[in-house]
Amino acid sequence: MKIWAIYKKELRLYFTSPVAYIVLTIFLLIAGLFFSAIFQGFARASMQMALQQQMGGRDLNVTDNVIRPLFGNMSVILLLLMPLVTMRLFAEERRSGTMELLLTYPVRDGAVLVGKYLAAFTLYAVMLVGTLAYPAMLAAFARVEWPSLAAGYIGLVLMGALFLAVGLFASSLTENQIVAAVVTFGILLVLWIVGWVADFAGGAAGTALTHLSILEHNDAFAKGVLDTKDIIYFVDLTLLALFLAFRALESRRWSG
Repeated sequence: MKIWAIYKKELRLYFTSPVAYIVLTIFLLIAGLFFSAIFQGFARASMQMALQQQMGGRDLNVTDNVIRPLFGNMSVILLLLMPLVTMRLFAEERRSGTMELLLTYPVRDGAVLVGKYLAAFTLYAVMLVGTLAYPAMLAAFARVEWPSLAAGYIGLVLMGALFLAVGLFASSLTENQIVAAVVTFGILLVLWIVGWVADFAGGAAGTALTHLSILEHNDAFAKGVLDTKDIIYFVDLTLLALFLAFRALESRRWSG
């Protein structure tokens, strides 16, 4: 399959260059520091409440006090790192001139897009798998609400899928990797902070802006809530970004 060939090529490029290892190291290191700080705060609060002989000492909600803030901090890290994962996917091909060569092959634009996207998503999946050590350690000291944890990870998967799709679209527009990274970060930042603007807009405009906010939808997952509207939000925006990337490739093929 052509998609499989492109997927293997892109995945090999990730792991034969420093990019994957740098991103993985930075993500897991910073996420680990956040987990350590949050868990220590949780442990101190539990001990203080236990010493005060209050029932809440053993019943502090792990989801609200550890998992939710951890996933929130991980989301911020991903906002900063995902542009680095996707910036080279098409930009480097265009800069080196291999993009034109690739488009002359009997390979559909969709196959190129899907192969590159799946390779980036695989790297992202590896990043998330590395974080499973945190809830495993947490389970040794406290009662973990596994359904809430699963909902949080579903939210991270969907959010990462959106981030990668936006990055792929931005990379398809330029031959400069730095520009692709900045454009990706800019688009994601707008979607990130648009909810803050909604607080001042009010009315129908405020409601619409709130619906566009990544934070508004991701927070529900971090709370352990699976809501259809949140899932649809991420899926729709991911498909839209991939469609725009596809059209960018298609227009380049015709202009070429």
